Amino acid sequence: MTGTVSVTPLRPMMMLRLVAGRGAFRLSVQVMAVALLATWGAETYGQFTNALGLCTWLVFLPTAAEKAALKVLPRTRLLTPHVAVLALRIAATPVLLLLVVLAIALLVDPLSTVTLYLSAATWSASTGLLMTVSGLHRLRGRPVLDAVAFGVAAVLVIGATAATWYTGWSPHSHVLVLVAGIAVIIGSTVRSLPQDWIRPAQPSGRRLLPAFGRSTWLLGLTELLDAVTLSSIFLVLAVAGRVTDSGPFYLALMASSFICSFVLYQLKLHQPATSARLRGQGAVAGRARARTLLRAAELAGLVFAVLLAVLLVLPASRQLLLTDAAEQATWSAYLTLGVLVLVEIAMAIVLMYAGFLLENTNSRILTVTSAAAVVRLAATLLCAAALVPPLGAIGGFCAIVLALGAEATTLRRMLLRHHPELLAHNRVRVQNH
Repeated sequence: MTGTVSVTPLRPMMMLRLVAGRGAFRLSVQVMAVALLATWGAETYGQFTNALGLCTWLVFLPTAAEKAALKVLPRTRLLTPHVAVLALRIAATPVLLLLVVLAIALLVDPLSTVTLYLSAATWSASTGLLMTVSGLHRLRGRPVLDAVAFGVAAVLVIGATAATWYTGWSPHSHVLVLVAGIAVIIGSTVRSLPQDWIRPAQPSGRRLLPAFGRSTWLLGLTELLDAVTLSSIFLVLAVAGRVTDSGPFYLALMASSFICSFVLYQLKLHQPATSARLRGQGAVAGRARARTLLRAAELAGLVFAVLLAVLLVLPASRQLLLTDAAEQATWSAYLTLGVLVLVEIAMAIVLMYAGFLLENTNSRILTVTSAAAVVRLAATLLCAAALVPPLGAIGGFCAIVLALGAEATTLRRMLLRHHPELLAHNRVRVQNH
């Protein structure tokens, strides 16, 4: 069976089925987060969510290969099987390595904290691998398998959660069941790929690996660093001795992740058309649009920083924030987190779309977006170190929002440094209006 790449736009009904499949999976994770809190209590749940939260970034190790495949495969013909094989192998490598280490940990001490974290890491990376395999199915013209795979994964999550609810499984057992189940789903989806996309008749991976590997690294680095940034908050919570606060922070982060993952998935579905539109002369308009979006996010971050400083200076509001941090179950704490989540979602989507536009203009801009992501990571760690110990989960989300503003500022200024013509372009637009 020979696999060919399909570049035909997806029909509205198929788009709806794809969104329903991914949405069902994301919703099942949300249900799991709420149900397990009621099952285990705050302390055990905090350990569970800290493990998952700290390992969330591993989802983006395999999906970097998907992002590169979505850009490269539509532009190849004779080398399509070889590129597909490279994408699959690059995505599968971290999962296989984690499985080996997890197996060793299970033999040494199956109930250790290390085993729990390795199980969570394997689950996260496996989810990313399933996304990559599903992306390959969409490229070969069988997008329905994407919806089916994640629909089955949603059933797996709900089933494991129900079993934990009724039987009282520990976090170790719960995550291991998830890992075993998704391994079966991945195996089935990989077997459904064309045979020459799994093992080409004439291997030539060594010749293509440097170029495709570089593309995978640059395209995936930004998303990976963004995920590491969010996971770093859980590390700060653990170091600060506030693991119990991981529960409320994880629930708030899940709400944000649900929306942002939906937006990211839509961008991936439209990536081939956007890449074609922003080539050549279209790149100027794309960069100008990105600059406008970055300016808006930069201003929003500045306003938020000023408001936060005022709230921390005024005794009444400062005492309220400190009380909320100490008593995360209060309604005012969840209300504060809810407001922060809305602000974070808005800023994250603006930055996500701006970065998406820039990444599809040319390859040189990828070093700029990656550098801005590094700045965001550093800003998050610095702000979290200052705000998490006194404010807990609220401080964690404040750190995320402040870091988004820092990333927007850095990316906009670096963009203007590399493309000073955007200033002239903006003056022309103002004069025309």
